[in-house]
Amino acid sequence: MTDTAVQAAESKFEQALQTLEQAKPFAKSLYQTEVFQRAIDLAHTDEGLDLLKTHAARFDAAGVFSGGPWEDASKLQPGFVGGSLKLKGVNSVVELMSELRMLAIARGEYEHPGVTADEARTFLNEVMALNLNFLFPAETEEARIESGEHLERANRLFRLLSRELSLKAISRKIVEEIDRLTTQRPIMVGRIVNMIRTAEKMLEEDIDADTRSSLEHYVKATGTPTPFSERHSDLRDYGRFLREASEEELLQEAEAFARMMHSTGLVSAYHATFIRHANRKNHDLIAAALGLDDIGRAFLDTQHELVRDMIQVAVTPETCQILYGFAGMLNRGLLSQDALLPSLRRLFEIDIHPDVHKILLSEEHKRSGIGPNAVLLGGTISVLGQPLGVGQGLNPTCQSARAISLWSQHAQNQLLEYIVRAARDNDIDITFEGEVIFSSQLEGGVAEEIHQELDPVSKVLVPHLDKIYNEMMKRTLLRLEDGHKWVNPAFYGEWIQRGFINLVDPLTGAVVNFSAFVKLFYATHHPDYNNGYELIYPNPVGIYITNVSGELLGLHAVSIQRVAKDESGEWRIYFYNPNNDSGQNWGQGIEPSVKGHGEFEGEASLPFAQFVARMYAFHYNPYEQGDTYMVETEIVEEIEKMARESWGVGYTWAL
Repeated sequence: MTDTAVQAAESKFEQALQTLEQAKPFAKSLYQTEVFQRAIDLAHTDEGLDLLKTHAARFDAAGVFSGGPWEDASKLQPGFVGGSLKLKGVNSVVELMSELRMLAIARGEYEHPGVTADEARTFLNEVMALNLNFLFPAETEEARIESGEHLERANRLFRLLSRELSLKAISRKIVEEIDRLTTQRPIMVGRIVNMIRTAEKMLEEDIDADTRSSLEHYVKATGTPTPFSERHSDLRDYGRFLREASEEELLQEAEAFARMMHSTGLVSAYHATFIRHANRKNHDLIAAALGLDDIGRAFLDTQHELVRDMIQVAVTPETCQILYGFAGMLNRGLLSQDALLPSLRRLFEIDIHPDVHKILLSEEHKRSGIGPNAVLLGGTISVLGQPLGVGQGLNPTCQSARAISLWSQHAQNQLLEYIVRAARDNDIDITFEGEVIFSSQLEGGVAEEIHQELDPVSKVLVPHLDKIYNEMMKRTLLRLEDGHKWVNPAFYGEWIQRGFINLVDPLTGAVVNFSAFVKLFYATHHPDYNNGYELIYPNPVGIYITNVSGELLGLHAVSIQRVAKDESGEWRIYFYNPNNDSGQNWGQGIEPSVKGHGEFEGEASLPFAQFVARMYAFHYNPYEQGDTYMVETEIVEEIEKMARESWGVGYTWAL
């Protein structure tokens, strides 16, 4: 909205509010709707919301909340605010106006008979602590499915509240959220860095010692992580120090960089400056600065020339985060694959298609003089080093994100071939049942448009993978079974197991043979029932995504990475979830864990039965399974109860 449009919207809101103020008590309800509609128009921008805030002290007297659940501010509960803001329709804007009323009370602009300024501040602080996703919007499956203008309004509201109120009261909650997100080691860390930068202001306030220590650790990780970087005001000054430093000082710096990077998963621009210096002057320091293990050090030595050139091309202060992936790639021993080396070399010099060139380069890249080949090479390093750090962003492309993750673990040459083809030709092809499918010949995929908050490899590949996967599924529509049975092995690779089961009948849409579904999964995946067969490759499975109330949001693609006992001896399923934040609450006490139960980096986990209660399809090897009749009835009944009372509410269950 232009300034003129915002002023016009405020004028219309002012007029509607005056009309409501002048109305008789019994007629207030006739004029409230117009106020709410004008508030929606005004809250469409940050500027408009600021103007709406200036009227908040008048809301109660005017009758904005008369006759509704928000009428008595003293009876409102912080725990209900988030749910109301997520509702489409008028309730979300009424809730927003109620928070603005509380803010007016907290600021002393309005004296409420039942709520003091301190109580209003406490209320709003608790609201923010309970709804950090509004303050720092997530790119999860739930956020994508439930996105809309009402949620964008809520995000604006929380930005306003964070400006108007001290974040001191929610400092511990923010640090805990940073802990939870960094544990998952995502490739894209923009949201985490944004949280750290916002929370950094709290260091000027009187916060508890543990919170301060944790926050200072994260601020250092993304700023000046080492003793000598702290003493130099900018990168140029630091570069001059490195040229004059002693070997002992340089080794001290290298080890400090590595400790900080591996403890947080975050990287500083100073770290990239150090690596570039070591790459030119002292190659031995690179292993220390990346925190390499014996395998990583070995391949750093044997592939010295390739590593040197990769650093020279791809590592800059602006692309510093790829260093975490660089360390992972070396420690995984991927440079031992002779066929992979020329593919990596090709990324240095290939002519990138003009359309791909546009999506790879951000404005920051352009200002810094970073070319598209450098961005793509850096992105490839990150994906190879962090195969479980790939995320789908705000796109319905979990199948494509899962493919990139699977290939980066078990088919790196195939992944590199696709990256080169997509970057150079803006096209890839995959064979399905003897016929080659070219992405460039297809129109549209599952995603109507691809949101670009993705890692470079996903930016390049996902538009092609999405279209091809969609085309494959179209070709199976007339078959009497779920098309994933045929599509997944063709799309992901021949190592996908050929046995397949879906608990929903494709003709009737009803849940069928649920007991058989559960027993078969136990007999093929649970070590106590499957005769000891181990999972060799990740297994792509389909799950139902549910919200905190257990209500169905949609279907989702994840990969089972492994099945193992946790530290307490409980069998758990460890899985890769491409939805950017695996620690969501799925209702019924089902909350995937990302740490504390033996998870590897990037994994989420659930107790075996809880995971099965959200699953609808899986692959299996019919030649490697135990006896289904050995699975106890009590197990099936427990899982069926969880399923029926959550996603199953919307399904017909065949007897």
